Amino acid sequence: MSTSTTSAAAAHDEPPVVGIDPPGVLTLSPLRLRLQQQAGVCPIRTPVGDPAWLVTRHAEVATLLTDNRLGRSHEDPAHAPKFLDNPMLDMLITDAPPEVELQEHLTKRAMYTASFAARRVLDRRASVEAIAERLLDRIEEAGAPADLHAAWSMPFPQQALCDMMGIPEEEREPLLSMMDRVGDTTDAADSHAGMEALFERASATAAGVRAAPGDNVVSWFVETGLDDRAIATHIVALLFTGLSGLASHVDFGTLLLLRNPEQRRRAVADPDVMSRAVDEVLRATIGAPVLPRYAHTDIEVDGVTIRRGDLVMVDFSLANHDPRVFDDPFTFDVDRVPNPHFTFSHGLRHCTGAPLVRIILGVAYRALFERFPDLRLAIDDSELAPHPGGRLAGGLAALPVTW
Repeated sequence: MSTSTTSAAAAHDEPPVVGIDPPGVLTLSPLRLRLQQQAGVCPIRTPVGDPAWLVTRHAEVATLLTDNRLGRSHEDPAHAPKFLDNPMLDMLITDAPPEVELQEHLTKRAMYTASFAARRVLDRRASVEAIAERLLDRIEEAGAPADLHAAWSMPFPQQALCDMMGIPEEEREPLLSMMDRVGDTTDAADSHAGMEALFERASATAAGVRAAPGDNVVSWFVETGLDDRAIATHIVALLFTGLSGLASHVDFGTLLLLRNPEQRRRAVADPDVMSRAVDEVLRATIGAPVLPRYAHTDIEVDGVTIRRGDLVMVDFSLANHDPRVFDDPFTFDVDRVPNPHFTFSHGLRHCTGAPLVRIILGVAYRALFERFPDLRLAIDDSELAPHPGGRLAGGLAALPVTW
């Protein structure tokens, strides 16, 4: 078990353990909901047994996401408290001084903002749509029933993101397979052992793009003067952060639209409604608070003191269902305006890939339901199950459909 110079659990003798396994489909655990009722910032234990703070309410999440005293640096990363023992999460932590970590983040953010600028992303819409049509052709040719999780929710965002980044088609399967191994949270030793091979593969990918550049993100990274190893770090980080949630949003967005046929019809017919539907899916999809943040100095919030070095887990899903901000938060509503969800984070940590994610999801829902207007579940809704624990990417174990 990792140690910390301070104990986030000091206020309670036995803080509850908050894990990553959801109790059901699109369901928040009673424990997390109870913690939200109790306070905006609660002491917990992580699945690996370390003390941490869970930020549960919208107001406190907004406050802490705009507080530069909270970040990704820790003076001793090897012994910092953890949520999970996983190299993908470890790579997000640095031992740089807080002011250096912030400046490095701003530099990286500027590069990502340029790479994923709305104009560049819009220029890729036709390519995203072409990928969708090819995959839907295969699903239609194979015939009903189909498992949309395996045939659609996983491969479509993978191919769309890899295409935008410029990862050659022959490199995608081995690279993604390595990432799946490293993203396994059930075998920490094997995950850590696979990290170097993943970086070597990503470095080779960068070298290949350098030799044959094109109109893509990795080529733009090459133009900035980064070497292949540095580009590999960005490739792994972008694939990890981009793909870890996209499959879930395609799965759960499809399910939510199936459950709400009138709202689905409106969204498919009207781009403005679809835009709102995408944001509502982003809000309504439920995930675990796995991304680590650390207090750089003592922080007073919601009547508690987060001590320097403490692990802080910001629960976006709880904040996105906070009844203090969202009316009927567990009701899916494509007319929810405003919709101040935190799925893309907030402030200086706001996801620069948000324009691409919105396009991928909008295309995913429109193309799917235009191709299969009579799409329906092939099993009873109650038989659906969350993706089994062990992978950082979630979604459903399977999404059997027919048409």
